[in-house]
Amino acid sequence: SGPYAGMAGKWAGGGTVTLDDGSTERLRCRAAYQVSGPNMNMSLTCASDAYKFNLTADVVDQGGTITGQWSETSRAITGSLQGHGGGGNFQVTAVTAGFNANIALRTTGNKQSVIIKADSVFRGANISLTK
Repeated sequence: SGPYAGMAGKWAGGGTVTLDDGSTERLRCRAAYQVSGPNMNMSLTCASDAYKFNLTADVVDQGGTITGQWSETSRAITGSLQGHGGGGNFQVTAVTAGFNANIALRTTGNKQSVIIKADSVFRGANISLTK
């Protein structure tokens, strides 16, 4: 129950990343979620042969509104997160100077999809995880 229903724990899987030149690469990914009431700490690490990102976020749910901070540690960038959702399904926007990304996260049982669409060198990712 709660906004992060079914998300707590470790997940693994893969998908694809799309780069600014339109090329795609296969990703291998790991995610971990620590949930405490309205608070959640998330870590998502994905790598291809030539590309890697390590995204972390700390968010809080306030009646279906999600706010928090995120960082991408391999590039030393941080920003804010805001959006809405519940029941393990979220639509959020990650923002920092020169970068915006829309993130859709959907959890159903032991399966999770993460779709990221961005406006930078990193155009997006489509990731499927299982618990």
